[in-house]
Amino acid sequence: VQLQASGGGLSQPGGSLRLSCAASGRIFSIIAMHWYRQAPGNERDLVATISSDGSTNYADSVKGRFTISRDNAKNTVYLQMNSLQLEDTAVYYCNAAGRYYNGDWYPFDSWGQGTLVTVSS
Repeated sequence: VQLQASGGGLSQPGGSLRLSCAASGRIFSIIAMHWYRQAPGNERDLVATISSDGSTNYADSVKGRFTISRDNAKNTVYLQMNSLQLEDTAVYYCNAAGRYYNGDWYPFDSWGQGTLVTVSS
């Protein structure tokens, strides 16, 4: 299963950006999708999660500002980022975990290529 992330860019503090991540493959079922971010010199941190039932979880640092959503028909997850802060500057990665079918069902854990979000005045 391949993931293609897009939507990064430059924003001023207080601005908004929306990231997208589309999953593609032959036959698969996604259990959960996540957004992570990695700032220079830092570890990759979990930002938001959305499960197959639509339940969501957020890192404390983004609660109330970021919203994760998914379009199951398009196998796409979104991250709406509002009230951006300088500290949100990072490369954002999407991740999906689930199962794919190839004669039988097998687990997968795939990563997108990363998209850069820069918040600067």
